[in-house]
Amino acid sequence: MKRIILTAALLCGAILIYAPQLDAQTAASIMESAKNRISSDTISSRSRMVITAKNGSTSERVIDQYSKDGPNGARTVIVFQSPANVAGSRFLTMDNASGGSDQWIFLPSLGRVRRIASSESGGNFMGTDFSYDDISSMDRDIALDTHTLLREENVSGKSCYVIQSVPKDSSYQYSKTITWVDKESFLIYKSEMYNRRGEVAKLMEMSNFKDVQGRLSPMQTKVSTVAAGTSTTIFMDIMKYDDPIPEGVFTTAYLETGRPPR
Repeated sequence: MKRIILTAALLCGAILIYAPQLDAQTAASIMESAKNRISSDTISSRSRMVITAKNGSTSERVIDQYSKDGPNGARTVIVFQSPANVAGSRFLTMDNASGGSDQWIFLPSLGRVRRIASSESGGNFMGTDFSYDDISSMDRDIALDTHTLLREENVSGKSCYVIQSVPKDSSYQYSKTITWVDKESFLIYKSEMYNRRGEVAKLMEMSNFKDVQGRLSPMQTKVSTVAAGTSTTIFMDIMKYDDPIPEGVFTTAYLETGRPPR
């Protein structure tokens, strides 16, 4: 699904020497290296989503997720397993040729598949702190943003590049994103997403990195909605790379039935 950039090691060495002269293209290359550091044909996982309300109360959801490259980029299906009020809900997002994403959702209460309109992209995804756009942004094309190296800074004792990414399309839900990327490993530790007023709208933090089939992977991802005082934390219980996933999983027919079409 993600291809490792072979020049990553050379790029890192060049950055250490010439950081003061870094241009937009080099900042983009750092982000490209960060987002493509894992090489895998597919990713399959089971995780727990813990949703924390402003008053500190929590609710938990169990989801399965399947991801695989397609003709135009990434494709991901999310299946809700529990609790009962969301079990059987299924969501599909697919990159399209224009660089954006097409999204569909199946809710058992509706009994049909519904396409997510572009006007809904900033809305909350299934009552979590993720928006529909956030789900797609995990594989957002680097070319859709203008990237600038702001500074270097330590996070948890690790030296990081701090990179600002401003969308070229003004209709995108965030005015900019600032990301902390480990200078040696290209791990992304955190990202701040800003609204149109220049305020931090959301904070994403990745932690508890573990070796999974030779790939260093985050076992915990937390997204906080700053103004609301809420958060959603994903705890990865099972993660598998390169497991076969039938093509039929990435169809609206699968969303409706939960079974790949024959």
